[in-house]
Amino acid sequence: MHPFHWVPAAGERHASQDARPYGGYPEGRQVTTLCGQQLPAAVGDSPWLWGTCPTCNDRAHDLAGVPTPVRRG
Repeated sequence: MHPFHWVPAAGERHASQDARPYGGYPEGRQVTTLCGQQLPAAVGDSPWLWGTCPTCNDRAHDLAGVPTPVRRG
């Protein structure tokens, strides 16, 4: 298990180390993200299809000890 989890917020999927409520964050709950923002969580199926915040992705990979894949342009 990793020391972070993913949460959709503000039009992207972000990573957070906040304590996650059982069943996930309720709509609008403020979450501190690995990119240093305080954002309201989004719920539903569509938000999980949003793109991933690149800064959160890099920091999550660092925490997991896994290199970030090279982005293709």
